[in-house]
Amino acid sequence: MGRYVIRRLLQMIPVFIGATLLIFLMVNVMGDPVAGLCGDRQCDPATAAQLEKEFGLDKPVWQQYLTYMGNVFTGDFGTAFNGQPVTELMATAFPVTIRLTIVAIVFEIVIGITLGVVTGLRRGRPVDSGVLLLTLVVISVPTFVTGLLLQLLLGVEWGWIKPSVSSEATFGELIVPGLVLASVSLAYVTRLTRTSIAENRRSDYVRTAVAKGLPRRRVVTRHLLRNSLIPVVTFIGTDIGALMGGAIVTERIFNIHGVGFQLYQGILRQNTQTVVGFVTVLVLVFLVANLLVDLLYAVLDPRIRYA
Repeated sequence: MGRYVIRRLLQMIPVFIGATLLIFLMVNVMGDPVAGLCGDRQCDPATAAQLEKEFGLDKPVWQQYLTYMGNVFTGDFGTAFNGQPVTELMATAFPVTIRLTIVAIVFEIVIGITLGVVTGLRRGRPVDSGVLLLTLVVISVPTFVTGLLLQLLLGVEWGWIKPSVSSEATFGELIVPGLVLASVSLAYVTRLTRTSIAENRRSDYVRTAVAKGLPRRRVVTRHLLRNSLIPVVTFIGTDIGALMGGAIVTERIFNIHGVGFQLYQGILRQNTQTVVGFVTVLVLVFLVANLLVDLLYAVLDPRIRYA
């Protein structure tokens, strides 16, 4: 196991470099950041040259990337165009988005897997058809529609929640935004779990467990569910990074100042340092989540061993 982890960590290095290089190149061609600094009025040539020199924009792109990566490995993600270090923006944004992601993942695990197990064990019955129809509707409706409807009904019309989240962004305030963020993924988790449960019910090891007279609950939890969760764990593991990076719409609707909000502001103002810095951390989140998912395979399925 230790050798496998070391090998995976070494494999993550070129993936990280390639992903950050691609992001750096894409961000640098999305517009002129100096023009974004000057606002509606065009910068005079002297001011533009000074700003380019101050932020290193006068150097070739490859040299900018090497300088940026060298600073990243020392913990320096650069300075935003407003003079604030990007690490300070991260310190305020990531805790909020992490709390939002935790709420969303809990919804996915608790509701998604529970509904998937129930429908998988009752395949073809009315409850199965009803849940499948409901998940299809959830997948079909865009997240911004779901978010705006819940905000209007629960926040404005009925007054059950605050229409916008406060700056503290406590777990209680993030329940509805977390449900909105997790809605589509929750539907996919339900359908994945249902399919996996329904397929594994016909497996020989399940028939053997039933023939041995084991209680139904133990057959489901210890044998059927454990092996059926492998594709679900794969999806949830990769979905962690997707939720953190894809929370732009949800955070905009509920006025949450998290990673999505900072990315939106960075793209809007063509602030390359902010965008590249935040996305670099999200790439690390994706890589670590994938590694943890691979390690969980061995926990869920004893037949899987890593050399």
